[in-house]
Amino acid sequence: MNDLPNYHYPDARGHFGPYGGSFTSETLTQAIIELREAYAHYQNDPEFIAEFERELKHFVGRPSPVYHAQRMSEDLGGAQIYLKREDLNHTGAHKVNNTVGQALLAKRLGKKRIIAETGAGQHGVATATVCARYGMECVVYMGSVDVARQAPNVLRMKLLGATVVPVESGSKTLKDALNDAMRDWVANVDNTFYIICTVAGPHPYHMMVRDFQSVIGRECLTQMPEHLGKSIGQNGQPDAVVACVGGGSNAIGIFYPYLAPPGVKLYGVEAGGKGIESGEHAASISKGSPGVLHGNRTYLLQNDDGQIIETHSVSAGLDYPGVGPEHAWLHDQKLARYVTINDDEALAAFHYLCRIEGIIPALESSHALAYAMKLAKTMRKDQAILVNLSGRGDKDMGTIASLMEGGI
Repeated sequence: MNDLPNYHYPDARGHFGPYGGSFTSETLTQAIIELREAYAHYQNDPEFIAEFERELKHFVGRPSPVYHAQRMSEDLGGAQIYLKREDLNHTGAHKVNNTVGQALLAKRLGKKRIIAETGAGQHGVATATVCARYGMECVVYMGSVDVARQAPNVLRMKLLGATVVPVESGSKTLKDALNDAMRDWVANVDNTFYIICTVAGPHPYHMMVRDFQSVIGRECLTQMPEHLGKSIGQNGQPDAVVACVGGGSNAIGIFYPYLAPPGVKLYGVEAGGKGIESGEHAASISKGSPGVLHGNRTYLLQNDDGQIIETHSVSAGLDYPGVGPEHAWLHDQKLARYVTINDDEALAAFHYLCRIEGIIPALESSHALAYAMKLAKTMRKDQAILVNLSGRGDKDMGTIASLMEGGI
């Protein structure tokens, strides 16, 4: 699934320079080796690829469209803004691209029980959906804080037959859900497949999730010339690609294919929370340092003793103290630029898109929108920005309602 002749990462051991790798307990070693060998085989297997593509087309509803946000572009007065509409996928976000691929692997490995972690609930819903589709048992770990603020997605998971396990440890958010899911996997490794939501975890997860999600960027490479022609952008492609970054799966899904075209700038937007100088944020690249968490080495938010510190974001899906190791590598190599957007800016972008384009975005995606709005004003009208609208905002209605009641 690697179409980039001059980019050969990760290496055979799962490293992106000093990042990535596989740091796991002995109990999981054999399961990781089994998964690595299976993916090495099936990623080039014509039958597997054909089934994956068929499911994306007929079950997920791909390709997702690219939409010219014309009123938004005119109102801002700068670059033309285009939205990759991952919010229109079945389940309402990009997450299902990955869960379909991993579930198909689990089927081939004979695993009948699926576990997952989730923050905003979109990955949990996508996992529960594919488990219902393929007749598998599904257990989803979710921090109790996120259970409260993402109630609609909790109900959706239960309707789809999943068992949702609230996690009460630590900050009671995504990091802690992932910890408990890892413990479950250790205890049930023989019959259980762990569908990790993001481009983190022990190798081959960060590569595997990237490959499944890169359908986003591959579609854009075909779709953008139809929109831009020769008069806008860079030879039929955008001048800039913008995506929000928590763990980073939606961002790497659109960035990876865009590492090939020359002249396209990549912007990853982290959650600035209440401001990165406040200490209440989730900006792992902007304010973090290298360390090991959840099976891989990457940038983490940690104290001087290497202990993970609590994060904050108005968006549950960006509230994670680390980032996928490939993003760490892209940052160090200056192949992508990572910036921050705070809660208030993301909320303003959320309301703006609702009212000017009739699209209700996820709060995660609103971070990318907010930065694109800033960036557009610095660019010409014959330039183009492609924003990955990674999910829809139905799940965030409770959060938005409570903030509006509070006068925000």
